[in-house]
Amino acid sequence: MAVVLHDQTNLLPRGRLLVVFSTLASAFLFAYADQNGVAVALPAIARDLHAQSTISWTGTSSMIANTVFQVLYGRLSDIFGRRLIYLSAVLLLAVADILCATAQTSWALYLFRGLAGVATGGINSLTMMIVSDIVTLQERGRYQGILGSCIGLGNTIGPFLSAAFTQRATWRGFFYLISPLMVISCVGSFFLLPSTMPKGKGLERAKLIDIWGLITGSTAIMCILIAISGGGTYFAWNSALVIALLAIGGVSAVAFVIVEAKVARLPMVPLPMFKTLAVSAILIQNLLFGYCYYAELYFLPIYFQNVRGVTPIVSAALLTPLVISQMIFSVGSGFYISHFSRYGEVIWVGFICWTLGAGLLCIFERDTSLGVIIVALIILGSGVGNVFQPCLVAIQAHSPKDLRAVVISNRNFFRGLGGAIGLACCSLVQQTTLQRSLPENLKYIAHYSYSLPALSSLDVEELQQVQSAYADASHIVFVSMAPVMGLCLILCLLVKDCGLERKEESSLKSHAGSQPVENMGLNNSIPTHNKSSDSEGSESQEKV
Repeated sequence: MAVVLHDQTNLLPRGRLLVVFSTLASAFLFAYADQNGVAVALPAIARDLHAQSTISWTGTSSMIANTVFQVLYGRLSDIFGRRLIYLSAVLLLAVADILCATAQTSWALYLFRGLAGVATGGINSLTMMIVSDIVTLQERGRYQGILGSCIGLGNTIGPFLSAAFTQRATWRGFFYLISPLMVISCVGSFFLLPSTMPKGKGLERAKLIDIWGLITGSTAIMCILIAISGGGTYFAWNSALVIALLAIGGVSAVAFVIVEAKVARLPMVPLPMFKTLAVSAILIQNLLFGYCYYAELYFLPIYFQNVRGVTPIVSAALLTPLVISQMIFSVGSGFYISHFSRYGEVIWVGFICWTLGAGLLCIFERDTSLGVIIVALIILGSGVGNVFQPCLVAIQAHSPKDLRAVVISNRNFFRGLGGAIGLACCSLVQQTTLQRSLPENLKYIAHYSYSLPALSSLDVEELQQVQSAYADASHIVFVSMAPVMGLCLILCLLVKDCGLERKEESSLKSHAGSQPVENMGLNNSIPTHNKSSDSEGSESQEKV
């Protein structure tokens, strides 16, 4: 029996649109500040919680949780409405940050960062879904570009705030600051965001949740990523634990595919989505550049602090060329796409710049000049700005309207999955290189992925050996990313520019000023499977 979803399209008049969008953008900015501000504080957190050998799990746990739940948000918002699920995600981040601020052990912190990852994934996906509901595809590039600039701004503000708290007070102050900001955003969103779901039938809608897909998919992701993250460092690759995790993860992955294809009434990952070549290519690109993006954000501060010997604030300052360039090109690419109704050349330019920037990271050494570093980060940031949101516009342009939410959530899922794999693999690469580069009496330092241990007892020669080892490790990490971005560039050959105009959205746009906002689109139902489905009143359909 085909499931018919309630259409949540709700094109708003310009005045109200700007108010709602500003509310969404502010929470979006705070969420990215929280996610990426932690990186520069990791050395201090590691020392404070005596967790130098496991501190990498701060980022890994967040990314794993983000990835596990990311794919679920699209269907949850289809079933229960965007507003309810969005508010729950914003509130969860506020609670998670308070818990992070009060964590007394490293493993408590990793757990609470996992909760923050769940919330951040929801805010990320739901913000994009709501924007897609309230503006047409033609105008979407402009607004998604502004959201992309919020990512860059959050990536700028977060590290500076975190570094300032770390140096002047305590790293806990950063979480104490973000939490009330998210509470304010939650209150504002509660009163300002329009509700597009009909009342009632909550229990009936709950039955459509893809429970078996969630169980099998979560098991697969967690088992595989934990094995990759810990294999070769915390656990031997041939240990029973790693083998068991990989085996369970592999079986669960196969089970997940079967559930999505044969069992789920409303699958989180509709397999027919992959029949469109461009959609498959963009999803793979998101997996690959997610691998590089999050690894760059986490390992560039390590290079600056452990190799160049700078403070956390200086480390944050050195990242500003990347994030400011990302902001500028994100906004510029968004306006270009909306004005010319084209995204193909933007994506090509973005991946060319990102691949070039990734290549330039490979030449970073202990004595690389500051000018070279700044130029490389500007090129890298311009690539990110021309890729992140334009790829979102492109994948929506190649997808039917009824798959809008699930395409966005799957796009973010693949990017988050890439990030989780990237952090795990790059940590493994770094630690393996350190073990090979360090002299025998200093090999214990290889377990300190994100911070240097106390080195006051080392003489000048030994200190130089440690910094040289970290330089070698950072170099290998950066080299490992370059071919990944090269593959992303090649995949652009499979993404054709098909324009932005849609007849149904043009019609809705022309009536946006004449219909009551709260009632727009609420009587429309869209089949989730194919356009040849029976009519809305047919007995073979189930309306949600």
